[in-house]
Amino acid sequence: MSDPTPIAVTIAGSDSGGGAGIQADLKTFSALGVYGASVITALTAQNTRGVQGIHDVPAEFVARQIDSVFSDLAVRAVKIGMLSRTDVIVAVAEGLARHAGAIPIVLDPVMVATSGDRLIADDAVATLRDRLLAQADLITPNLPEAAVLLGESIAEDPATAAAQARRLVALGARAVLIKGGHGTGRDSIDHLVTADGTLQTLVAPRIATANTHGTGCTLSSAIAAGLARGLALPAAVAEAKTYLTAALGAADRLQVGTGHGPVHHFHGLWA
Repeated sequence: MSDPTPIAVTIAGSDSGGGAGIQADLKTFSALGVYGASVITALTAQNTRGVQGIHDVPAEFVARQIDSVFSDLAVRAVKIGMLSRTDVIVAVAEGLARHAGAIPIVLDPVMVATSGDRLIADDAVATLRDRLLAQADLITPNLPEAAVLLGESIAEDPATAAAQARRLVALGARAVLIKGGHGTGRDSIDHLVTADGTLQTLVAPRIATANTHGTGCTLSSAIAAGLARGLALPAAVAEAKTYLTAALGAADRLQVGTGHGPVHHFHGLWA
């Protein structure tokens, strides 16, 4: 008998432009050999130039989607993305408490789109921090998101970013990956801190491209894909970082939209 199909589910918002959110997550899962299921938390009217509107999915229907997926599919990993409202965050937290058990959960605390448009209500940030941080095996904030979660200024150097990662672990996160894409310098430096205090630094060359739409979604879903295939967390993070760097390097081969275009999720399959 063949091995079971690795399945990951993304709980996130839909990007009508196809570059981020649910669409980016499912593309990433597919590119990395994982079957993707989805729980949609919000619909966005969105393109490469920005977010023109958000239509929230009722919390009770988010819960129904979670129940449907987990009652039938043998999910091996969960990725959480855009959760724009408090009641939806609570529904997701309660749904995962019902079903997830020991399934690894990757939480990407999406707050602002690449275009700069806000994607979460102010009063929902505290709920996200209080209800979901402790349920996640890994959270993947960028530098601005880490600062918001901590109520601090944005880290301006690698040492401060690593210190903020440790403070997020102290708040209850089992592991934290602070992404350096919003930083400066020749390299993009990410910091992975686990609950035992271990620090791993991941360095990749910063790619000069305007096509960065969906980078955070892509990285977190790539990590979830690795976990679904049975990789340990450090290996899944390292593989995801390599995949995203290659997707950014190939992004200019795509001609999509007139703003911040998407990364090339299928760079290894077609030009």
